[in-house]
Amino acid sequence: MSESSATSGGQVRVWRPAWACPAARVLRLHKRGGGDPTYRIDGERHWRGIRTPEGPATLLVHPRPGLGGVHAEAWGPGASWALESVPAMLGADDDWSGFEPRHPVVAEARRLHPDLRLGRTGLVMEALVPAILEQKVTGQEAFAGFRMLVHRFGERAPGPGEQLRLWVQPPPERLRAIASWEWLQLHVDPQRSRTLVTAARVADALERTATLAPEEADRRLRTLPGIGVWTSAEVRQRAHGDPDAVSFGDYHVAKDVGWALTGEPFDDEAMAAYLEPWRPHRGRVPMLLGAAGLHRPRRGARMAPRTHLPSRVTRP
Repeated sequence: MSESSATSGGQVRVWRPAWACPAARVLRLHKRGGGDPTYRIDGERHWRGIRTPEGPATLLVHPRPGLGGVHAEAWGPGASWALESVPAMLGADDDWSGFEPRHPVVAEARRLHPDLRLGRTGLVMEALVPAILEQKVTGQEAFAGFRMLVHRFGERAPGPGEQLRLWVQPPPERLRAIASWEWLQLHVDPQRSRTLVTAARVADALERTATLAPEEADRRLRTLPGIGVWTSAEVRQRAHGDPDAVSFGDYHVAKDVGWALTGEPFDDEAMAAYLEPWRPHRGRVPMLLGAAGLHRPRRGARMAPRTHLPSRVTRP
């Protein structure tokens, strides 16, 4: 149930989900590191700079469970589209039918988080660009590259986004025009920059995968050179709301799942075999374990970031 209206500051929507929607937890999946320029958290209010099919928008999502709803407000050419997307973004389309916990640890995590759902933005390039930047590098380097890319080639989000220093990712045509030496300034090596430019060239086709069945969306995403199992899963978790998407190839996921469920870390092959009985809900298992804070102790040394690439760019 929702109510929509327009104010002098922007368009407003109050959405009342039929469950105790943990909006903040669902939204945080879209935040790329502590300094993500497209995402701001102000108390209980979550601000996002997004590029919709109708243009850029600033979206404010303010969970207000005490008032029985989620308050959303949006500004810019894409405001209407952004507000329309709020229920799906917070999990209204997610269907847990057929999911069986199968393991006492998973059952307990589900009991503790009965209202957790997987959101769906429908914005493929928004999820794909940072996922490509995160391929085979440390989080520190990936997040820094994303910040520099957005600051140099993106744009300020409309409305209050300007005062909040909120940004919107660059559009595909801007990505296609970035020179090879500029990618290096952003700490993006030739392999990842080629993948980004290739994806930008077929951005319209990639966006259409948001309406496809998960298996077909996965197949089409992975036809692009440089997009493999991990990248496809990271995109489908966010843009498609695919409950079967598992981030095989991730540095932590298999180890954490194995530790939580068996007491011993898995590799990808072992995790794939163990999760198979949960198909087509395999992705819900790591999601629930993560929500419950179940991960192996972090005792090892952290991977050091590479230092041979330039570390600064001039912001406009």
